[in-house]
Amino acid sequence: MPAAGQRRPPGTAARTQLNLGRALPFLVLVLTVVADLATPDRERFDRLLVAAPALAAVAWSVRGTVAIGLVAMGARVLLGLDRDRDPVYELLANEAVIAAVIIASVWVSRARTRYEQDLREVTAVAEVVQRVVLRPLPERLGRFELHLLYVAAAAKARIGGDFYEAVKVPGSVRVMLGDVQGKGLGAVETASVLLGSFRAAVNDAPDLPALADRLDEGLARYSAWDPDSDAAERFATVVLVELPDGQDVVRLLSCGHPAPLLQRPTGVEPVRFADPSLPVNLAGLAENHHRVEELPFGPGDRLLLYTDGVSETRDKTGTFYPLELRLRGWAGAPAAELPALLHRDLAAYGADGLDDDVAALVVVRPPEPSRPGRGRAG
Repeated sequence: MPAAGQRRPPGTAARTQLNLGRALPFLVLVLTVVADLATPDRERFDRLLVAAPALAAVAWSVRGTVAIGLVAMGARVLLGLDRDRDPVYELLANEAVIAAVIIASVWVSRARTRYEQDLREVTAVAEVVQRVVLRPLPERLGRFELHLLYVAAAAKARIGGDFYEAVKVPGSVRVMLGDVQGKGLGAVETASVLLGSFRAAVNDAPDLPALADRLDEGLARYSAWDPDSDAAERFATVVLVELPDGQDVVRLLSCGHPAPLLQRPTGVEPVRFADPSLPVNLAGLAENHHRVEELPFGPGDRLLLYTDGVSETRDKTGTFYPLELRLRGWAGAPAAELPALLHRDLAAYGADGLDDDVAALVVVRPPEPSRPGRGRAG
């Protein structure tokens, strides 16, 4: 799957549909002419020629639609000259029908091409917005590898309510993955506010609890600045990760987020948070003390962060997606292949495919490169 921010090439199915749409008008022309010439005069197939410009409007430009319509009119004239009846009345009547269809088809083709142009412009803007709001992650930060899966639920969308960021700061790598309650533009707005707050505070915050407080403060300031904003009514679950330099540990803080999975050579286990914090923008409901969990994270270990779009995908029987079981089965797969494996498996498992935003980030501490042994002194 292309990384976030990259343009997706047109799929094979879409290209096939386009080529078929372009070929159909000519197929109608050829089959109609052959059928009309190969059958007795009383069996009229030439009237089917009006379908050619109508079909052309689906896939051809205005000029192409007009050209195909003119070819249909010419074919109708040639077929009508061979009949035992007054050709003038028949020709004029049938040519008038084809001309009317051509005019209607040109209008449809013009409306379609304008819509497609507008859609291309909107898609280009969405891609620019995604590169600003959800920047592509580097494949490596410091000594850690990052492998991302991001799929927005809305058709043709590039951004949803799930969000992520990873930054190299002095002394560590800090990572955030989150999920805004709800969907739509309001969720995207809230996600952009939290991303901005994280980026503004990630270098200066002394620890993860201070960083979590900055997220709450940033969303509160935004809500006060624009009280009518949809963001003021939404909350977000967030998991914050700190990977210090020179230490084989990982520090995590959960604000109501699904527990990440830690994959070691010995097996897979969820990170257990003894006292998770409240989701962001709900801190005012109760006293909120941020507690950080510190776990070993050595060479060869992997940490999978994910949103509930992964864990809450259900099959036709209503059974939740068995993420932990799947991760155990993929223990031997290269870390870079895990996002693609997860994406395909989720799409196949879900009763309705993927109907929610999905974000998953694999953080890897690669094994130490082997060093050649020193020879013994003689």
